[in-house]
Amino acid sequence: MTLRTSLDDFKRHRDADRKFPGELRSTTGLFAGQDDRLVHVDADGSLQDYSYPLSGLSGIDASRFGVGDTWFDGDADQRYRGETGVVETVHDEGAWQVVQQDLTLGRAHVTRFELEGDAPTDLDLRAYVRFAPDGREGQTSLLVHDDAVEAYHRREHDYVGVSTDLSAVHGQIPERFEELVDDDPVEFPRTTDEERYEDEVMTAGALVTAPFEDGSVTLVTVLAERGETDRETVLSRLDSLTGEYADGSALASANADRREWAVPQTAAHRETVVDDLRVVSMLSAENGARIAGPDFDPFYVTSGGYGYTWFRDDAEISRFLLDGSESLGVDLTHWHQRSAEFYCRTQLDDGSWPHRVWPGDETLAPGWANARIESGADTDYQADQSGSVAGFLATFLRTGEPDDPERIEAAIEQAVESLDDTLEADGLPIACQNAWENMQGRFVHTAATFLHAYAAVARAPVSTDLRDHARAQADTVLEGLDRLWTGEHYALREHEGELDERLDSGSLALPAAMREYAEVAPLSDETVDRLVTHVEATLSGLERETDAIRGLVRFEEDDWRQHGQGAEKVWTVSTAWGANAAAELGSLLCDRDDDRAADAFDRSRDLLGEILPGGSLIRQGGYLPEQLFDDGTPDSATPLGWPHALRLATIAHLDEADELRVETAEVAE
Repeated sequence: MTLRTSLDDFKRHRDADRKFPGELRSTTGLFAGQDDRLVHVDADGSLQDYSYPLSGLSGIDASRFGVGDTWFDGDADQRYRGETGVVETVHDEGAWQVVQQDLTLGRAHVTRFELEGDAPTDLDLRAYVRFAPDGREGQTSLLVHDDAVEAYHRREHDYVGVSTDLSAVHGQIPERFEELVDDDPVEFPRTTDEERYEDEVMTAGALVTAPFEDGSVTLVTVLAERGETDRETVLSRLDSLTGEYADGSALASANADRREWAVPQTAAHRETVVDDLRVVSMLSAENGARIAGPDFDPFYVTSGGYGYTWFRDDAEISRFLLDGSESLGVDLTHWHQRSAEFYCRTQLDDGSWPHRVWPGDETLAPGWANARIESGADTDYQADQSGSVAGFLATFLRTGEPDDPERIEAAIEQAVESLDDTLEADGLPIACQNAWENMQGRFVHTAATFLHAYAAVARAPVSTDLRDHARAQADTVLEGLDRLWTGEHYALREHEGELDERLDSGSLALPAAMREYAEVAPLSDETVDRLVTHVEATLSGLERETDAIRGLVRFEEDDWRQHGQGAEKVWTVSTAWGANAAAELGSLLCDRDDDRAADAFDRSRDLLGEILPGGSLIRQGGYLPEQLFDDGTPDSATPLGWPHALRLATIAHLDEADELRVETAEVAE
């Protein structure tokens, strides 16, 4: 996303009441990503790269397609083709249709157009594509080859080619300065009255025209780096891809051949599990590191950006996939191994992990919680991130088959030292930033991640001394939680000596943490009673229902991105967390022959129904947006990886417990 793109969106949506102007939303349309390229296909068929965090390449900044004299501007019928990552968009032209199929293959993206019905025989495809090589809007240029167009700045070179003939190529002049500051947006493609002779070359945008042959034409874009791939190689690949995928059936088979996972036909809620794995796969770089979600706000207009790897989100996703994949019969061994290697490589010298990194090359990304790198003694550190990673590594070491268990054990030992260093004598972690990154204090969620991590290490095949130490530290944290007990629930945090008694969905990490602890030491009846009371209070207190949606808000008095709504918004990660926490609580109670287990499982199924097909929070393609307004309008990162992993793990948990009943929305349909 360039500044021009952001300003264009600002002009178009400055008065919108459900859209934040200046962002690059993905709340409509579907993604066709794989490996280190992530391409969004909007509802009108236009393409937009969200690839920079994964590959360091910016790719397509804007695009538009049409046939004859018609541009595709409507809200087309759109879906994934079966279980593949092929996005199929059907443009209805009345007596005939144009079927558009999109698939990303590495750094190439294939878009095939096929005419169906009583279509004219002499149609041309018109494609406006504007690249942003190296993220630049200026100092770019075009090279027009026999059958392709190349846009470049310095390092990045982007190409577009077609399967038929390039019958015309017209460089597109970007907005002039006076147009940028004007109130009205500029429509592209366009012609101007003031063209200098170099204008059609000194640009990264082009309008290309290509005829349909035998009712179809295929367009391919490829992103390349100078010094890694030479021009002749890229042009040869373009030629190969446009020929190979001139046949639409080849797209689906190509995706199936490259997919790293398969879901058994007997898997519970199989369609949803496929959706979840597709999303997590699309958000992953080749090294396995995952962005939190498509970066709709790289200019930090209303957020801190989303196209980074947070170790909290990533490790929680890893653990949920580890917990759920085996019971669902999905082999994700390669994913688990990649994640473990990634965490070992990125661990800091003090055993912690940084705030966030670029997933593609694992370098430190912009952030505001790097005190452990800066000085090591400031509250601008998110200690729960290290707890989440340590918990996954310990569980993987115990339940998986790691290639290098010694390396993982060494990383766990360092991580425990870091957790020890940030755990106070009273059993609570130090004052730091919370999981939602908008407060400082001593949080119940941070304590839950410490408890989970210590208990997981105490169960892991590590040295006896380390296991015994982790067990003792888990006891300390469990006792420390008493400081946050209000008499009715656990407080959100302790801040400056006072309890912040608001309810927080982050506290829903407690059931899984206490269940992990129960595997190494017994829980007292009082602790279990408190947990039941807390979960009930949190789920009831954070539930929000309108005519359009029902789910959990993030925490009480959450005013972020309300945009005039005047009340907290529903979050899918909070709702999915509620479903998962209730399932974990149900199993904990079931293990104790506690009759309250049935109510917990009921609550889990109820919340899960809102994020299953037919539920109020789910969107096209099975996507779960981060947030929704009360009228059902999705907002923020879409799809968000964390709730997708939570959904999969909850399905697996309920199924394994034989508590996945027919009342859920997907089965009821």
